[in-house]
Amino acid sequence: MTPFSEIIRNITTDNTAQVPEDWRQGRTTYGGMSAALCVAGALREIPDVPPLRSAQFAFVGPAAGTLRIEPTVLRAGKNTVYIGVDLHGESGLATRATLTFAAARDSTLHYSAGQIPEVAKPADCNEFFPGRSGPRFMQHFEIRRAGGHPPISASATPELLVWIRHRDEAAHAGLLGLIALADALPPAAFAMFTAPAPISTMTWSIEIADLLVAVTNDGWYLMSSLGEYVANGYTGQDMHLWTGAGAQVLMARQTVAIFT
Repeated sequence: MTPFSEIIRNITTDNTAQVPEDWRQGRTTYGGMSAALCVAGALREIPDVPPLRSAQFAFVGPAAGTLRIEPTVLRAGKNTVYIGVDLHGESGLATRATLTFAAARDSTLHYSAGQIPEVAKPADCNEFFPGRSGPRFMQHFEIRRAGGHPPISASATPELLVWIRHRDEAAHAGLLGLIALADALPPAAFAMFTAPAPISTMTWSIEIADLLVAVTNDGWYLMSSLGEYVANGYTGQDMHLWTGAGAQVLMARQTVAIFT
């Protein structure tokens, strides 16, 4: 397997990247990797950019072959920078991203609605995909089921709750590793499946609450994914990510096509 950190390190000076087969999901590069490459290209465009606050990704085509990252500064203000990024593969445009970077502001207000669920520690939880089954790219992550429902269990409700971390220890800390990890789960509707079936992420929108608290001692994050609708061959879901200490790091929404 090719470690995530090696792929990021080997992005060329002209912003091209090679993603091997073990990071594939079907005929395309895994979406979290595509998103991380977009952010990596933006950080090369403006290295001293403020922290990333939000990002929207549209996975419009297969990301295969040599991938070319094309960042464009949309606006650079005093505190906020907007960067658009197009990721191209051998078949044309693969991913289009809009990234919002913004400096922290002094504020007297603080509130977090997403409280971490009470669950067992990762060592006490079973593997989410026993025997490293699942898509090829999932070999790069350790995933333990902490609650919710098992995959492909004909559940009446779409809900997943897992502990997750990179197997690549060099990817445990930092923004790019976090983004690559945060898209690793199948859609929550996967719990409702009665047999394996294809899926395809269409759009993914993330918000980062506080990257400063994102570093963990052992790389583990608790991830929740809750489907809000499953209908007409599509599903939409809410996603949350916490450190083991209970700090909320990332929130996301995702639209996924399901073929069952």
